[in-house]
Amino acid sequence: MKFNNAEDLIQLTPLWTGERFADGRPRVSDALLARLRRITLEEAWAGVKDFDFHNQFEGRFHRTHPGRKMVGRAVTAVLVPKRPDLDTTLMNQGLQAEGRRGFFNQWVIDTLVEDDVVVVDLFDKVHEGTYVGGNLSTAIATRTKRGGAVIWGGIRDLEQIEKIPDVQIYYRGTDPTPIMNVTMVGFNTPARIGNAICMPGDVVIGTQSGVYFIPPHIAEYVAEDAEKNHVRDIFGFLRLEEKAYTTAQIDAPWTVPMWEDFLRWFGTDARAEDYRHLAWEKELQDARSLAAKAGAPQ
Repeated sequence: MKFNNAEDLIQLTPLWTGERFADGRPRVSDALLARLRRITLEEAWAGVKDFDFHNQFEGRFHRTHPGRKMVGRAVTAVLVPKRPDLDTTLMNQGLQAEGRRGFFNQWVIDTLVEDDVVVVDLFDKVHEGTYVGGNLSTAIATRTKRGGAVIWGGIRDLEQIEKIPDVQIYYRGTDPTPIMNVTMVGFNTPARIGNAICMPGDVVIGTQSGVYFIPPHIAEYVAEDAEKNHVRDIFGFLRLEEKAYTTAQIDAPWTVPMWEDFLRWFGTDARAEDYRHLAWEKELQDARSLAAKAGAPQ
């Protein structure tokens, strides 16, 4: 067994055809991450569900920095209760065969790069299950810039962590004890986080609602689908405030005149400027086809 093994990661993520990190982890582009930072968690869900992924969300967390959104690429770790023979074998693998230093959690954090998010299955352990404290949280902030951590377990030094500006950590509870009596059995392997599963390279979106994991091979679709829903909502809210349309009209499939109204607004209003890379030919054609079937004027 090897930790963070490129061959294993490539085998586990065959649907990803884009760039990878040296360790085999899928690398969703910086530009795509920037687009995903603008969307809501619910908008992400709407795109992901189209691909039959139903176990990507977990909301039962505390947060160290309420109000701060987190978006980044997942680096996963899986730990289990300590069993001495297994622990000795895996500790020797990391320290002697792979040249790592420190404890299991330090091995993971020492590999982080910009925009990474540590995602840790610590089997909901809080007492003696504090994956990070002040020092390691500082390291996460320094290495990831805008990233953070999702820990299905505990943290310590909360007062110190709250003073670190450029980090967000989702966690289950706090305890003054250090981490102990645990063994890491997976580094960049599938990780269960409550009711969700996270894979290495997933895009992690963390909001006040909770944490959502987007498979990397559908992230482009999710971004475009979310952006279209988002800019349509901007237009819809505006027209509802103007009483130009009813809520039933906005929520139903749009008519051809509504789409034409939207496209005029989309091409001129400053609120749509960030979304003008989007194309709407299919939506307009679908509306025309629906009108033709209904015999309605277009």
